[in-house]
Amino acid sequence: MPTNPPLNRKLRMALVGGGQGSFIGRVHATAAVLDNRAALVAGALSSNPERAKASAADYDIPLDRAYGSIRELIAGELARPADDRIDFVSVATPNHTHFEIAKAAVEAGFNVICDKPMTFDLTQAEELGKAVDKSGVVFAVSHNYTGYPLVRQAREMILSGELGEIQAIRVQYIQGWLRTRLEESDQKQAAWRTDPKRSGIAGCFGDIATHAYNLGRYMSGLLPAEIACQLKTFEPGRQLDDYGTAMVRYENGALGIVTASQISHGRENDLSIEIDGTKGSLQWRQEEPNAMIVRQNGQPHRIYTRDPNAPFMNGSGKGACRLPSGHPEAFFEAFANVYRSAYDAMCLRASGAAFEKTDTIYPNVNDGIEGMYFIQQCVASSQQGAAWLPIKHARARR
Repeated sequence: MPTNPPLNRKLRMALVGGGQGSFIGRVHATAAVLDNRAALVAGALSSNPERAKASAADYDIPLDRAYGSIRELIAGELARPADDRIDFVSVATPNHTHFEIAKAAVEAGFNVICDKPMTFDLTQAEELGKAVDKSGVVFAVSHNYTGYPLVRQAREMILSGELGEIQAIRVQYIQGWLRTRLEESDQKQAAWRTDPKRSGIAGCFGDIATHAYNLGRYMSGLLPAEIACQLKTFEPGRQLDDYGTAMVRYENGALGIVTASQISHGRENDLSIEIDGTKGSLQWRQEEPNAMIVRQNGQPHRIYTRDPNAPFMNGSGKGACRLPSGHPEAFFEAFANVYRSAYDAMCLRASGAAFEKTDTIYPNVNDGIEGMYFIQQCVASSQQGAAWLPIKHARARR
């Protein structure tokens, strides 16, 4: 298990978004406190000030710290004594609001954990990256699938060379909940995700393909070079894509495929990945996250289970576990691992110590910028008939 940097108190959290009717806000709030290292003490829970204050009781936020906007939150917290104000802001709002909220928090000196995609467009992402560089805060992006124990196990196995040279990555994220025009019924989650004014230039590919692409990058460590993408809107009248596929060329010569769908009947949250190397291959599926298959020609297939006490588990895999084997760990725990890794950096910052800003176990602002570049280039490629376009951003990290 990781060693927590010393800090003789809990970190103080403010949640932005997550008001009544929100799914992801409750996930953030649960994951943030799972390890008893933080307490939710403040929030601006809705863009509607009255609803924001009315939602405070759902999170046990006192009324004097239930703010009506991010500006009000920042002003209110900065007015408090330094030993009472928040340490970080969690952003759990629709895409088009991320930039203003995150940038305001960063410039006020607060650490940030932001939902993905990090911003509305690439220009905002790059500007936010500069603000983070200038302020020196901890900035994490909730690509939560990177927190699963066996994902981190696989990452260390790959980076240490156990699978040899990586030659192919196939990752898909398949859902079916938008098979019909659910947004027409004003269903909250569907409404903003299919609205280009709130979601951005991509629908399905902005929402879930970003997770798939990030997972391949995170596990393999390969740097991308080019991408060719074809996006499609199958549901008549919908404004943004609900299906797409992209092919990636990596700098080492490997090939990757990213497929995402939100119109496949009966599919729920089926994120899966296969990675082929010269010495072996592996397969992992998010809906069955406590098992990973590793294959080598001429050898029996091996099933790695999530077992912190097993000799086959490496440090990264063990460090992401909370329970003994046979007790399933899943979505909340993985989400909490992103928080826990970011907390380590926050504690170092709070104590005045240096902390790593680029090569982090948690997704950071650079990953957020990469995600926005991925979206931009996928849309541009599709508009140009699946043309090959560059995909390596200047801030891309291994």
